[in-house]
Amino acid sequence: MSDLPRKPEPVDSHDRAKGIPREWFSTTHWSTVLEAADHASTRSVEALERLCRAYWYPLYAHVRQRGTEVEEAQDLTQEFFARFLAKGYLDQVRPERGRFRNYLLTALNHFLADEWDRRKRQKRGGGTPPLRIDAQAGEDLMRFEPVDTASPDRLYERRWAVALLNQVLDHLSEEYERAGKGRLFRVLQTFLVGDVAEPSYAQAGLELGMSEGALRIAVHRLRRRYAELFRLHIAHTVSDPTDIDDEMRHLLTVLGR
Repeated sequence: MSDLPRKPEPVDSHDRAKGIPREWFSTTHWSTVLEAADHASTRSVEALERLCRAYWYPLYAHVRQRGTEVEEAQDLTQEFFARFLAKGYLDQVRPERGRFRNYLLTALNHFLADEWDRRKRQKRGGGTPPLRIDAQAGEDLMRFEPVDTASPDRLYERRWAVALLNQVLDHLSEEYERAGKGRLFRVLQTFLVGDVAEPSYAQAGLELGMSEGALRIAVHRLRRRYAELFRLHIAHTVSDPTDIDDEMRHLLTVLGR
């Protein structure tokens, strides 16, 4: 994905992003999710489920990359989340350096080590899985990935970074839609990365009925908000706020930015 600012503009605090209730941030923070291991908190469980729904693809692709067929990878990934969301793994595994991505990968590898010899097992529990995996969507994403000889762990981190950026972009799109500015966002999102040639600004301005100066201001605001949301979403996946900047730098490095 190419929509990430190369150097996100800093914000004073990871929880001051405009338009998001402070309560939403506090209940989706990874440190709150960890508390679900010891305290029966419905909000923490819901936060964990949201995080899992957002980042299932890197885990599914990791299972597939280990030589697992599509149907079995789907089954294994759903079973992993069924156990994870039931909080069993919160008691067994601890995140390395507080990163949710490392926590999930470690938990998945533990799960696969236990389950690999049960490939033909009967499906347990019945009913609707707590997190439905869209295997076709996962296969489509893998098909468009460039050929890469990086290690499985490095590929997982890159897929995690892309998944996070997609979440940020979706979040930003939803904000503009709620404000009745969906068309503005669809035109301006092409300006999120790097410098765009002057004629492109002029052309977009004509399409939107805006002066070039007004368009540049709108692009600046879009980039600033994107940077704020990028920081906010990262804050949800680390247990210590002091890790946010380091995680931002790491993910940008993984993406080659």
